[in-house]
Amino acid sequence: MNPSARRAAPTDGRYAGRMVVSLRELTKQDFREFLKLEPSPDQQSFVATNAKSIAEAHFHDDAWFRGIYDDDTPVGFVMISDIPEKAEYFLWRLMIDQDHQRKGIGRRAIELLIDHVRTRPDAEHLWVSYKVGEHSPEGFYQRLGFVPTGEVDEHGEHLAKIAL
Repeated sequence: MNPSARRAAPTDGRYAGRMVVSLRELTKQDFREFLKLEPSPDQQSFVATNAKSIAEAHFHDDAWFRGIYDDDTPVGFVMISDIPEKAEYFLWRLMIDQDHQRKGIGRRAIELLIDHVRTRPDAEHLWVSYKVGEHSPEGFYQRLGFVPTGEVDEHGEHLAKIAL
């Protein structure tokens, strides 16, 4: 592909003409595929397993969760706390399988998530928290535009937000 064609690539989630990232509801036919996905070993202390996330989602009324797909391949999981009566929207989980990282999938998933949150009542910010340390997702979130607030939550995680 010549450089000018690359610049003209569509913005619908397709990167370099090869993948389309989407967020889809999990079904009983595909949820087992999401249980197999794992972050890299050095990231495992920063993100819960998909099994734990899916279980928690089913016991929290404010959980909104989706599988992340690259075309038709399950590659990750995202979940937010969605509390419209308080206009609170919090990125609770993001996990991209170790074999699908560094392809722009996480970035595109967050862009799609932000598009979704913008449709929610009175949404002004999307919040996230993260542990700080080697292999932390802190830099990833900051590159996406999340701004640290200087606050630390009750779990010792640093808070950041992005204006919608």
